[in-house]
Amino acid sequence: MQQRTDHQVPVLVVGGSLVGLSMSLFLGRLGVRHMLVERHSGTSIHPRGRGNNVRTMELFRRAGIEPDIKAAASLLADNHGILQTPTLVGDAGEWLFKEIDPGGGLARFSPTGWCLCSQNDLEPVLRRAAESLTGELRYFHEMESFEQGPEGVTAYVRDRDSDRMYTVRADYLVAADGPRSPVRGRLGIGQEGPGDLFANVSITFRSKLLQNTVGDRRFICCYLTDPEADGALLPVDNKERWVFHAPWHPERGETLDEFTEERLTRHIRRAVGVPGLDVEITGRASWRAAERVAERYSSGRVFLAGDSAHEMSPTGAFGSNTGIQDAHNLAWKLAAVLDGWAGPGLLDSYDAERRPVAHATSARASARSVEHSHPGFAPAPGIGAGKRGGILNIVLGYRYPKGAVIGADPEHPLVPDGMNLTGQPGSRAPHLWVRREGQRVSTLDLYERSLVLLSDADSAGGAAWHAAARRIADTERLRLDTYRVGAAGSAADLVYDAEGGDWAAAHGTTADGAVLVRPDGFVAWRSEGAVPDPEGELREVLARVLRRR
Repeated sequence: MQQRTDHQVPVLVVGGSLVGLSMSLFLGRLGVRHMLVERHSGTSIHPRGRGNNVRTMELFRRAGIEPDIKAAASLLADNHGILQTPTLVGDAGEWLFKEIDPGGGLARFSPTGWCLCSQNDLEPVLRRAAESLTGELRYFHEMESFEQGPEGVTAYVRDRDSDRMYTVRADYLVAADGPRSPVRGRLGIGQEGPGDLFANVSITFRSKLLQNTVGDRRFICCYLTDPEADGALLPVDNKERWVFHAPWHPERGETLDEFTEERLTRHIRRAVGVPGLDVEITGRASWRAAERVAERYSSGRVFLAGDSAHEMSPTGAFGSNTGIQDAHNLAWKLAAVLDGWAGPGLLDSYDAERRPVAHATSARASARSVEHSHPGFAPAPGIGAGKRGGILNIVLGYRYPKGAVIGADPEHPLVPDGMNLTGQPGSRAPHLWVRREGQRVSTLDLYERSLVLLSDADSAGGAAWHAAARRIADTERLRLDTYRVGAAGSAADLVYDAEGGDWAAAHGTTADGAVLVRPDGFVAWRSEGAVPDPEGELREVLARVLRRR
């Protein structure tokens, strides 16, 4: 008879890739005890999923690991842009874009920026950070089944090393178990969208001479367009380690066995344009791009995150970033409900907020693949027909028209045409440099463990909002911080940095108004001016946002 070991945790996370590890990190930062089980024996060994967008980096900055990620990404720190060319020999081809942030305009919106860090380099950083907190991470452990009731979830997990089975009892289960999610399948949750888009074979290889052909072109990715040998070339270290994505057509009966080392070597040489190029194949993995979104993100006490909730074309690295942001959205809500300062109904807002974002983002990812003529992608009519052009608005400017927000305009587009982060409810709060106790911080650095109320340091209305928030924080069982913003020499808790500023104008209020920001940095509500009963108003707002009744 197999030995049976029982465990009880508030949250069980299934899947330990980028999204599962991020969920563990975010839960740990919020003090939520949890367990993560991952069927593989360790973190990813394949250089993929390298694009971490500015919103994701804001989350990692707040979690304290931005310096570690940049250190892990140092080999590719100077790589920018996407090149498209028939061959790397000579000067043919064109840059689809040459700089991620031309002119440095992103600094207006964020304290951080994009970072090129491959999954095999990023996951160890996440794992180390997560293991130092409140989570227990179990690799080579696989959840085989689960059942749930009104009070919680019981999971049956197998230790793949010893083959022992044990049970884990959790209040909530988060499934970050990939695009073929067994959890989603067991819940009977269907998917919406066009489905499979194209397939590639990803080849890792060594070539010492390729850097001579590449020269000083430090690209993120190069699309090579020879009709007989198209593909995408990605540098791993800019010297001798590379990745090549070759088209694979299983719909034509093509099998993976046909991708022999000889064929792959010949393909890479022709694509690059150097017949005698030294090519040493070190690995091969197949993958399929798809556009699908789950019909719902939860069932009872079980939630989907990452690829189990949505699949996207890889162009633009939207998928992993959307999944990490799923985890961040869900983590603070789980923490608030488990800690008792929000009602269980708050968790319903996870689907209401994140699923529409996945639909919009997956459509944009497909459109990006069409724009870039991704190798192997021959889109059916209508697929990838969404808006073209820049992507910052969908990366940073998306908003939640409904969910745990009050006052969002339901007629406003989910993804605006431009960047207008000025404190509208449902949007990511504005970035403003301030000094707190002498230290320079972004206002975005304030948002993680609690709700935050911002008000003016010099106005009577601001003082009333601040006093009301202090009374509520002292008498109610909830996490609420309150900061007065103003110039040096005032009663400000947050003092304008040397460049100055106007927090009220930046957040769309007057000096007598107030802004309530959620732990994930999204504006929950704002008042443009003073009200007769600020404490009563704020209590009502908090009750509605947190589903406290």
